[in-house]
Amino acid sequence: MNRYLLPLSVLGTAVGGAVLLRDYVAGGACPSKATIPGKTVIVTGANTGIGKQTAMELARRGGNVILACRDMEKCEAAAKDIRGETLNHCVRARHLDLASLKSIREFAAKITEEEKQVHVLVNNAAVMRCPHWTTEDGFEMQFGVNYLGHFLLTNLLLDRLKASAPSRIINLSSLAHIAGHVDFDDLNWEKRKYDTRAAYCQSKLAIILFTKELSWRLQGTGVTVNAVHPGVARTELGRHTGMHSSAFSSFTLGPVFWLLVKSPELAAQPSTYLAVAEELEGVSGKYFDGLKEKAPAPEAEDEETAQRLWAESARLVGLEVPGASSVRGQPLPK
Repeated sequence: MNRYLLPLSVLGTAVGGAVLLRDYVAGGACPSKATIPGKTVIVTGANTGIGKQTAMELARRGGNVILACRDMEKCEAAAKDIRGETLNHCVRARHLDLASLKSIREFAAKITEEEKQVHVLVNNAAVMRCPHWTTEDGFEMQFGVNYLGHFLLTNLLLDRLKASAPSRIINLSSLAHIAGHVDFDDLNWEKRKYDTRAAYCQSKLAIILFTKELSWRLQGTGVTVNAVHPGVARTELGRHTGMHSSAFSSFTLGPVFWLLVKSPELAAQPSTYLAVAEELEGVSGKYFDGLKEKAPAPEAEDEETAQRLWAESARLVGLEVPGASSVRGQPLPK
């Protein structure tokens, strides 16, 4: 019997070490124990994956959580799951289709009508490497949903966020932004051959540029905004990549996926941290890789690009109002 003890001990040590390494690589749990009783939180794309788990975490901490989703059947089911799991009955489902400017405006109007305050907005929803689809308004799908939709939504909710200060906006970006480039001559891929990967990277770069510019514009309001790469997670986001449908890739890359790919629960920790951590009060315009602040790609910090993108985005979504300027330092469109 003793001859088996050493091999078993070595195996146990190896397995334990692998688990610890995985936890270290993937990042840990939100270090903040802060609660947010009664604070109103909106999470887009909250019916599944990171969004649902973020909503779960914030509901567990006492938030009045609104799940904003396109598929209302899944959204209602997610809200029911979260209420049951957290015993927080202040969890509601609301319709929001980020591929429709009309839907975004309707959602914002309903929130403005129903909610006196909005303390936290988590812009989580995304599509990744889909075919060359367009939104209801003709925008390339990834640019439209991941970035433009959230750009409009955030601007329409700014009055509520300012009235609720101190309040926070969390924009989910991706490490993929480092491979992105904002092509102002063809933002919607109407002239070039469509590259779904490049389109995704552009959308995630745009989110960080938006974060930087919005932070500058919100100085002195008590509203902060930060961007975060939550890590690579096992969610439905990668359904268009074909990675998991390949038996070969699953077999050969399985160990790598196990080490590097987070569960949705773990991937929700950075968003939760940015939403609740007391030590982040007043921190704005930053990019976080997981739980740690890091410098983004150089293009993501280019002020001229950020200002130009803001002006073009406002034009595309019809945010401009006579007498208001989209130039930095001037009043924001209402």
